[in-house]
Amino acid sequence: MDDTERDVVERDAAEGDTGEQAESPARRPDRAGLFIAGGVLAACAALVGYGVVVDGGNDTEESERRVPTAAVTYEVTGTGTADITYQARSESGEAVVVKAASLPWRKTVDVPLGRNAVVSITLGEKGGEARCAVAVRGRHVQGATAAGEFGRATCTGSLPRGSREAPAS
Repeated sequence: MDDTERDVVERDAAEGDTGEQAESPARRPDRAGLFIAGGVLAACAALVGYGVVVDGGNDTEESERRVPTAAVTYEVTGTGTADITYQARSESGEAVVVKAASLPWRKTVDVPLGRNAVVSITLGEKGGEARCAVAVRGRHVQGATAAGEFGRATCTGSLPRGSREAPAS
């Protein structure tokens, strides 16, 4: 190394340059860009989380809760078994069917106001006798009896529209 090169190395060392090239701004990660990208990612995650909370994942159950209902008790007395069909809380209006239910049988459910509370019984080929009854908010509304082979009976009770009062018996 000649004197000129030595002078340059000593001058650079005095200025803090170790001979390695400093990173140019193009090579150094842009911290502001990383912070912005992180913020955008966090905002997206928050929106997705908010969507899950708002949606709840179960639209049917949520919409059924908003519909005013009345407590309805269905009761079937007798001996043996019977097929029982009854109306419960359902936006689609589909009935619930219980095949060969052991008697006596009793079920309390919520039924949307404005719909009819309905329970139907069908006896089997052995026949017999069974009685259905409907009570709305603890108040007896109707009863009927099925008898004989494949005997049938249906009990209904009207629920008021949009009112919280029990229907008259």
